[in-house]
Amino acid sequence: MKYLIVGLGNIGAEYQNTRHNIGFTILDAFAKASNVFFTENRYGSTCEVKIKGRTLILLKPSTFMNLSGNALRYWMQKENIEIENVLVVVDDIALPFGTLRLKPKGSDAGHNGLKNIQEILGHNNYARLRFKSSMFRVTCSVFRVVRFWSLVLYTLFPGTCSYWVSQIPYSEV
Repeated sequence: MKYLIVGLGNIGAEYQNTRHNIGFTILDAFAKASNVFFTENRYGSTCEVKIKGRTLILLKPSTFMNLSGNALRYWMQKENIEIENVLVVVDDIALPFGTLRLKPKGSDAGHNGLKNIQEILGHNNYARLRFKSSMFRVTCSVFRVVRFWSLVLYTLFPGTCSYWVSQIPYSEV
């Protein structure tokens, strides 16, 4: 059985280490913990992880955040993956710092990447893992979406990410 895990983010050095790239950061940590490496492919960078007889395809779209639906649709079709086997990893400014929220479906909550996915797929019935990676307040978030984390957050976050990835119970097959 195949699964597609899509980490939302923006490509380019100017977006690296921003909270908006949490999806890329989570997938990077997962790939590192699994000893696999991303390769450049159509619509994004991908790698495969085998867990308990299942194949997880990790995707970091190269379409920029607001066009993520194109990459997701392409890889679902290419790998013949049903929507029930898709997970989108995304930042969420409304959650408390360091919080994860896993939902089987839901609204885009104003997130442009999720909004585009909903437009492309025609529905919002896909799982998403929302992660709060910064302490910025909702009221000032619009101006800080692509700003670099403070030194403290940048130092703390990779450890937080590694911790969550280490909590995934799996063994390679």
